[in-house]
Amino acid sequence: MKFILGKKENMTEYFSPEGQVFPVTIVKAEPVTVTRVFEKTKDGYNAIQIGFGTQKEHRISKGSRGAMKGAFYKELKEFKLKPTDKNDAKEGDIIDISTFVVGDKLQVSSISKGKGFQGVVKRHGFGGGPRSHGQKHSEREPGSIGGGLRTHVPKGMRMAGRMGGDRITQKNLKVIFIDKENNTMLVKGAIAGKRGTLVEIISR
Repeated sequence: MKFILGKKENMTEYFSPEGQVFPVTIVKAEPVTVTRVFEKTKDGYNAIQIGFGTQKEHRISKGSRGAMKGAFYKELKEFKLKPTDKNDAKEGDIIDISTFVVGDKLQVSSISKGKGFQGVVKRHGFGGGPRSHGQKHSEREPGSIGGGLRTHVPKGMRMAGRMGGDRITQKNLKVIFIDKENNTMLVKGAIAGKRGTLVEIISR
């Protein structure tokens, strides 16, 4: 199992040596440090905790300072291991982008863009009302929510509300190009989130 943390930069196009063009997302994945190794015999599960980036000391809670053991990381993330995964990592080890190779299949998790309060047309893809005779200002209304015979709104009814800001996991993404000198990776396809969003990358 290979994993690393990075930041989404932006999207662009990549032209392969064969002349093919791919839509790619640029991910800046700087080296991370193994801060703790969880073992099933001691902690109840197998996992590796890594620290990413740097942060000022006064912006870190006291509890996090203890977990970071004197260092001031911007993010601490755990990656749980399956029984079939090998666990050779030790505290203090450095993991960089060189562990990945072109062609690796990735599972990428990130937080999607927040879009605020949105109506049903944008949030759920409703068609809205018809622009026929007798209709007025109902092009984007949700329509009936009661169902006729009910005296309450059914649970799970799709309505207007906050949209975005969800954790999105995308599978079967592919590494197209790796720039080890600049700690940059080109991933085929789109990754959820805005520029600067923290990205969790896993390859098994």
